[in-house]
Amino acid sequence: MVGGILGRVLSAVLDLVLPQTCAACRAKGARCCARCVAELTAHPARRLPRPRLPGMPDCWSASPYEGAVRKVILAYKERGAVALAGVLAEALAYTAVMAIGGTGARWAARGFAVVPVPSRRASVSARGHDPIGRLAVLAARRLRAYGLPAEPWAALRQTRRVADQAGLSSAERAANLAGSLRVAEGAKGPPVASVLLVDDIVTTGATLLEASRALRSAGWSVPLAVTVAATRRRS
Repeated sequence: MVGGILGRVLSAVLDLVLPQTCAACRAKGARCCARCVAELTAHPARRLPRPRLPGMPDCWSASPYEGAVRKVILAYKERGAVALAGVLAEALAYTAVMAIGGTGARWAARGFAVVPVPSRRASVSARGHDPIGRLAVLAARRLRAYGLPAEPWAALRQTRRVADQAGLSSAERAANLAGSLRVAEGAKGPPVASVLLVDDIVTTGATLLEASRALRSAGWSVPLAVTVAATRRRS
């Protein structure tokens, strides 16, 4: 935990004293230049995992997980570039607005909670911050600026450890994650009926499926999940 915090502090200090370069293309001037911001927010669309697992909520992402988008996400999550949280949260919020407007979702007008998929405790300790939790707070703020009644809610907790997901099929990932999340005991969310799930990347959809199962079992509706990026599935 201490190492993660020190790394995060060092990264923040370096951001202040060193010339800024884009995390994606290395152009000087900003942590994410205008061209890469445009790439990050230019392609919001419904990107459902294939095969779509039964019970999976509607799923939209800002962009495919490639190019500048992949580099920005990795810099934010793995290299402590927390200054990128704002642009990633903007991508989430803008995609949510496009999804809600494109589907005519009436549930959003009644207010909804923005719930992050929880990171593993070991990952949070190693990084020194909760990357998805931070994005959920900032995305909810942006959604309110867009006129949508959104409130962040860190509702979910992990109930057990899960195996590494790398190399697992959709069905194997779903089995690995089954029952691994729950709504925190005694948690009181906003007085709403619906939840917008957010995460950084969707691959098979197993994590979003487990998160939506936990929330639904506690009485909340989960009509939509939004991620920054979606991996391209290859046969």
